[in-house]
Amino acid sequence: MAGASPLDTQDALGLAGLVRRGEVAPLELLEEAIGRAEALDPQFHFLAQRHYDYGRAAIARGLPQGPFTGVPWLLKDLNTHIAGLPSEGGSRFYQGQLAAETSELVRRIERAGFVVFGKTTTPEFGLSGTTENRLTGATRNPWNPAHIAGGSSGGAAVAVAAGVLPAAHATDGGGSIRIPAACCGLFGLKPSRGRVPMGPPRSEGWGGLATHHAITRSVRDSAAILDATWGAEPGARYAAPTPERPFLAEVTRPPRALRIALMTAPFAGSPVAAPCVAATRAAAALCERLGHHVEEAAPAIDGAALGAASFAILGGSIAADVADRAAATGLDPAALLEPITLAFIAYGKGFSAMDYARANATFQAAALTMARFLETYDVILSPTLASPPLALGEISLSPGVGMDVWGQRAGAFAAFTGIANMTGQPAMSLPLAMSDGGLPIGVQVLGRYGEEGLLLRLAGQIEQAAPWVLRRPPAAA
Repeated sequence: MAGASPLDTQDALGLAGLVRRGEVAPLELLEEAIGRAEALDPQFHFLAQRHYDYGRAAIARGLPQGPFTGVPWLLKDLNTHIAGLPSEGGSRFYQGQLAAETSELVRRIERAGFVVFGKTTTPEFGLSGTTENRLTGATRNPWNPAHIAGGSSGGAAVAVAAGVLPAAHATDGGGSIRIPAACCGLFGLKPSRGRVPMGPPRSEGWGGLATHHAITRSVRDSAAILDATWGAEPGARYAAPTPERPFLAEVTRPPRALRIALMTAPFAGSPVAAPCVAATRAAAALCERLGHHVEEAAPAIDGAALGAASFAILGGSIAADVADRAAATGLDPAALLEPITLAFIAYGKGFSAMDYARANATFQAAALTMARFLETYDVILSPTLASPPLALGEISLSPGVGMDVWGQRAGAFAAFTGIANMTGQPAMSLPLAMSDGGLPIGVQVLGRYGEEGLLLRLAGQIEQAAPWVLRRPPAAA
């Protein structure tokens, strides 16, 4: 590969085009991505597992012909499995656990031609907006290693931002695609509930809060990856509506004039840093220049009630999983899990089945409120996060403070993201601004259930008007 590396100049679709034309070989791309990962991981700690020979063997067998044939890929080490390889979820409690079967999503990713060569870091069980854990250490932001990369898909975001590869798998149960995308200056789309397969062994995570997709540099990569992965899996409880056309076709299809609700205060009323408000208002002004109508408005939703409901769902789900593994293995959760994880478990054990049902009903009521609000507006524009990326340690799962303080910190930081998980709606973070301190700031757009296509049309328009692809951290410069 003479001259500039394709990993620096191409997105994933661009790399696949080079492979199809014979201008680069899949093994060349894989070995360069491995070399970059090995060079950068000691500084940023984004690799949870190395499966380099697995990727090499896939190339040696012959790759399927798909939209991404020959493009290197990293999976997030959270509820995403390859039979016979470890699935540890960022936790010493699951260290060494081998997956019994391969996830349907992984099958689709590999049928698309991606070459899996490792797994990226996550906080324990994906429970925090920062990727710090006692198994793999602290994942650091490539824009400033003293700051968080976001979570829970922080490892994926760092791998992409630092230039190891142009896109990587990510999951989102409360903002875990959009938070690290915002922290690392990338595009992150959380799809609608039921859009992307979650199993096996389960087809639903955290009572429907969680979903899978990717963090990318370009909007078109996100769309094309969704084209390769969407659709119900066998046994799924529900599926998102069939899209009108391929998602990739939406990116270059200009949206009609949209009615945009501008919301700069979170439902819970916590403070928002001035740079994040300014970035959102600048994005609103850009949307107006592009022909959209923007006005300040927000649905009437009880943020405190939603927060309490989410703790019930998460606490109950985690407590059940941990109890089952402890019974099967004899491991002691208290000796291996982090303090905030243990607090979630204690919290979950205190709930009844009726409490869990009421929490689910709270989410359903919020979804109805949002759906009615979005009969008047097409999308909601807000900050992705309430501040630029925090310093490491502030919202880790071993923070040296109690659950009340931690919950206030973590909730206030990610005050805008969780609603999309609770209602099942699609939402995306756009990397549109930088703080005076040189840290990325994201702007979120939330759309109607099943309407990823509309979000991708708007994202493609904004990406063309205010391109971000050349904005790279020092590690990728």
